[in-house]
Amino acid sequence: MNGSDPASRFAPGTHPDLPPPVRTTGVIGWSRENLFSSPFNVALTLLGAWLLYSIIPPVLEWAFIKSIWVADSRTECWGEMEVPEEAACWAFIKGRVNLFIYGFYPVEERWRVNLSFVLLVLAIVPVLYDRLPGRRHWMWYVAAFPFLAAWLLVGGFGLPFVETDQFGGFMLTLVIGVTGISFSLPIGIALALGRASSMPTVRTLCVLFIEFIRGVPLITLLFVASTMLNYFLPPGTSFDLLMRVLIMVTLFSSAYIAEVVRGGLQGVATGQVEAADSLGLSYWKAQRLIVLPQALKISIPGIVNTFIGLYKDTTLVLIIGMLDPLGIGRASLADAVWAGLAREVYLFIAVFFFLCCFGMSRYSLYLERKLDTGHAKE
Repeated sequence: MNGSDPASRFAPGTHPDLPPPVRTTGVIGWSRENLFSSPFNVALTLLGAWLLYSIIPPVLEWAFIKSIWVADSRTECWGEMEVPEEAACWAFIKGRVNLFIYGFYPVEERWRVNLSFVLLVLAIVPVLYDRLPGRRHWMWYVAAFPFLAAWLLVGGFGLPFVETDQFGGFMLTLVIGVTGISFSLPIGIALALGRASSMPTVRTLCVLFIEFIRGVPLITLLFVASTMLNYFLPPGTSFDLLMRVLIMVTLFSSAYIAEVVRGGLQGVATGQVEAADSLGLSYWKAQRLIVLPQALKISIPGIVNTFIGLYKDTTLVLIIGMLDPLGIGRASLADAVWAGLAREVYLFIAVFFFLCCFGMSRYSLYLERKLDTGHAKE
């Protein structure tokens, strides 16, 4: 062998493991594989870089570099600028940030909203991380959280009562979104099992409910909740509007969750059910220990997608007079002192929804990777 060849310095079978070529690892390797793997990809990469260069610097300049944070009116915000629209006027948002967060919740009671948010974070942690010490005990707190938060926000039993028509802004969005997500999942699972049941009455009722809800727009159900539902109640009965909205949103989402979970149930091999029967497991034990864990793993993308859609659909309550962030923004823009700042308002609200929905989607990907058994790749 050639003495200049590095491989010739080692006897057969004793050659050490050498690091891979630099061109195939790290940033260089990733770029070669994902950005410059073919002439077409090279062209797309260059086009994308040019578009980003054309868009991002002007946006950063408008939103941060030239933006105004202190002003008492739209005129004062932009002053003598030749082109006022070249700078964002965040003073408008800054002056109304509490209104966007709390709505019209009494100022002296806003600590209850802050405490509810902290408790919400503590309730989310054991749901997201299954390795949390004492997680089984934490789940009791998770189950009690909706009722604890309702007591804090609405009042009673020692706390001053706050009318729900004072709820608004991001607080209202979180109340509707979290309630709908929390209750629609178990209801949706029950509906999916009922639709797959061998009992004709249960199956028929579940099918009728699911198909009716999925065939009617959410805005129609919200109108029914806000205007027509009182006609079916005894005279003099008062049914809180927010409670009606929460019920309708939860039922609407549960119908879609049911169909997603039903797809997951159909993806579970028949042999799994037969194996559970051969072990002598009851129906509910078989579902809890064998069928549902597999079905829910298959259904994760669809479930999270439904949750994200539900969370964004909370803005529809604006149509029935509830002031979510969009309602607060539209009402604020009606002030002639700040007229013309719609871009700042809608961008601010869009960033809030993006952060929430992006967080849910990233956790969904994490959960998929964690539960991946590799069977789909075999």
